[in-house]
Amino acid sequence: MSRAPLKLAVLISGGGRTLKNFLDLAAEDRLPVDVRLVVSSTPAARGLTLAQEADIPAAIFERRRFDSHEAYGDALFAACREAAVDYVAMAGFLKLAPVPADFAGRVLNIHPALIPSFCGHGMYGLRVHQAAIDYGVKVTGVTVHFVDNQYDAGPIIWQQPVPVFDDDTAETLAARVFEAEKEAYPQVLRLLAAGRIQLEGRKVRILPSRRRATASPDD
Repeated sequence: MSRAPLKLAVLISGGGRTLKNFLDLAAEDRLPVDVRLVVSSTPAARGLTLAQEADIPAAIFERRRFDSHEAYGDALFAACREAAVDYVAMAGFLKLAPVPADFAGRVLNIHPALIPSFCGHGMYGLRVHQAAIDYGVKVTGVTVHFVDNQYDAGPIIWQQPVPVFDDDTAETLAARVFEAEKEAYPQVLRLLAAGRIQLEGRKVRILPSRRRATASPDD
């Protein structure tokens, strides 16, 4: 029996490239998600247009309108709770929103480097890729992780390497890393939809598929 698609809230702060990737793959039946809500940290986010075009409810939560990180997180996740989503996927969301207890292990983020390298507060966008180039690493990549209440510090689910070339600029490296992001984040969502991700403390186990687990030696 196939599982129902994941009910998803997607959090954005900019152009919504990752949101577009999710919606495109879902429309092609290549990603079992149902995006129920788009949340933006700014009314200027171009990704809100994608939500409007796809007839997806959207909400805007500007950090400056709240007295504390906690109040901000409470309001944001109340909207996600009202939308009855299974998971929240941060997709270029740049604000700290503390995760309430009922959403622990249900909030994901993707970072354009191999955590714990080139991550933390203020490390986003081209800053990450320039830092990798300046340090001289030969491999960078993407990390999909669960979100806790610190920047880029939650349990790692999936990492995918990307080479760094001698003639790379931050822009060329960013483009190559984003191609890996387009593969890695949907793959994690597919695993979640299949019930194959198990969180044990800081460790994440990816369980074998039911078909592999039940196959006989002669299959």
